[in-house]
Amino acid sequence: MLINNNEYFEILESVKTHINCAQHKAVMGLNREQIILYWNIGRVILDNAKWGNKFVDNLAKDIKLEFPNAKGYSVRNLKYMRKFAEFVDDLEIVQTLSAQLTWSHNRLLLDKTKSLGEYLWYADRTVQDGLSLSGLENRIELKNYERQATSEKVENYGRLLPAPQNSLVTETLKSPYLFDFIEKHDDIIEREIEHELVANIVKTLLELGTGFAFIDKQYTLTVADVDYHCDLLFYNTRLRCYVVIELKAGKFKPEYAGKLNFYLSAVDDMLKHEHDNPTIGIILCKHRDKLTAEYALKDIHKPIGVSEYKLSDFVPEELADTLPSAEDIEKRIKQKYKIMED
Repeated sequence: MLINNNEYFEILESVKTHINCAQHKAVMGLNREQIILYWNIGRVILDNAKWGNKFVDNLAKDIKLEFPNAKGYSVRNLKYMRKFAEFVDDLEIVQTLSAQLTWSHNRLLLDKTKSLGEYLWYADRTVQDGLSLSGLENRIELKNYERQATSEKVENYGRLLPAPQNSLVTETLKSPYLFDFIEKHDDIIEREIEHELVANIVKTLLELGTGFAFIDKQYTLTVADVDYHCDLLFYNTRLRCYVVIELKAGKFKPEYAGKLNFYLSAVDDMLKHEHDNPTIGIILCKHRDKLTAEYALKDIHKPIGVSEYKLSDFVPEELADTLPSAEDIEKRIKQKYKIMED
């Protein structure tokens, strides 16, 4: 059934105006205008929900008649626009964050995220890390939000590293790390885990995060004619620093921090370039007592983080009750992008 009255045609003219204006700006390659346009159309659809589904059907047909060469105004896409405007109801966030993503990225997030807080977290990481569509999908499938944004991190990065490296390193740290490509058994030892991480280096790098480049396993550091071997050595191009990772098959022990502190000093002295940032360390343990780890790092003067790892497709169920609210995430995003509150 076709809608045929003056109110509808006024709405249609408003949508046409939005499209005409955005098309003009899009010629200059401004993806931002397309995203804001789609959000505005979504708002129009939401504001006219009284018409029901026939409103979207008619709108799609009439836009096609007016703009026969325009793509992106199918019924399905118009429904995504409606969902977009409903899901992200703050235009300031759309302008400052959503508009930095492609429409394909936004659609993926609308399909895969369950809350505004989760959407905003993945959108922010997509912008910061320059994620492709497949890269973003991979992060979502690995449940990075649950394991990174909500984890209780134990690290001294904020105390020892200068800004902005301290915040970037803290954001990089996860707990737990998920190495589900390694077969788990009760008597597994560090060298087995290390071997599998290196044998599956692409998957390892994806799990570690953006910018990690593998250098070597059991990297030799010679100090006073004695050879020492750090488990895994990486360089992170985003953080512009070396990263030493120590693997432990059991529970965290305080002495691990002292050993890694020694390795970091040696790497800073032997490998670090004058333009590199301070080397950071990560201790990966099967289990970690938060308080014990915090005490162990309290008087350490090298930047170290302590995290757990899992050798199966597992994300702790208890995280479901500790997710930050959409309001908390939105507040962080607004602070990051300096969006002013009314």
